[in-house]
Amino acid sequence: MSKLMNALTRLGVGIALVGGAANSMLYNVDGGHRAVIFDRFQGVKQDVIGEGTHFMVPWLHRPIIFDIRTRPRSVAVSTGSKDLQTVNISLRTLYRPKAEFLPKIFSNLGLDYEERVLPSIINEVLKAVVAQFDASELITQRTMVSHEISKMLTERAGQFGLILDDISITHLTFGQEFTNAVEAKQVAQQEAEKARFLVEKAEQSKQAAIITAEGDSKAAELIAKALQDAGDALIELRRIETAEDIANTLSQSPNVAYISENANMLLSGLAMK
Repeated sequence: MSKLMNALTRLGVGIALVGGAANSMLYNVDGGHRAVIFDRFQGVKQDVIGEGTHFMVPWLHRPIIFDIRTRPRSVAVSTGSKDLQTVNISLRTLYRPKAEFLPKIFSNLGLDYEERVLPSIINEVLKAVVAQFDASELITQRTMVSHEISKMLTERAGQFGLILDDISITHLTFGQEFTNAVEAKQVAQQEAEKARFLVEKAEQSKQAAIITAEGDSKAAELIAKALQDAGDALIELRRIETAEDIANTLSQSPNVAYISENANMLLSGLAMK
């Protein structure tokens, strides 16, 4: 019984050792990752290992796992424009390594390649591009500035085996002196617009007054001509209109009595008697 127990123990130990050895010969590459193998004798192998479970030789081989998914990186730079204005600009990039460049990236830059490459090339490109434009052009020609930055930065990143999926300017400000000058210019433009509006308003009022005066003069001429042409007929018309106004006024007075034509004749007869 003791011999059997010893045999089982040795078997269990053997199985554990074999299992441990087998486990040490396997490694996993998760989705969105790639691996390169470091060989103690040959150095970094040029093969890129894809996703899944793979074999390796323990002690001799060491897998280096890279994340090849797109990741963001923002870099802020303070530089000078063509007209020597201070420009504070921030750039956001979405980057990922080229899978086929991973052995070269690991050999030349290491696992923290983005820390070694991106701040340096972004700083270089931003300073080179911003220096080509005046401060005002950086505002009015922002699309052109972004295009030039994207073109140069994509080329520089490609030299290090990096792909830039998106490049965008997220922040762009200027020094306090330039900001004050811009604000003063805006205020002056607003005052000029206000003055021009007042001048135009006064001119329109003047034109309106002239038109009104001309209309009154024309009306007076027409009235004078109508009086001259109408003669006594117009005067008679005005007399009748005046009489109607007086009659309307008297008809509304309670102290005025009206006598018909027959009554007037009767009163005249009595007076004769």
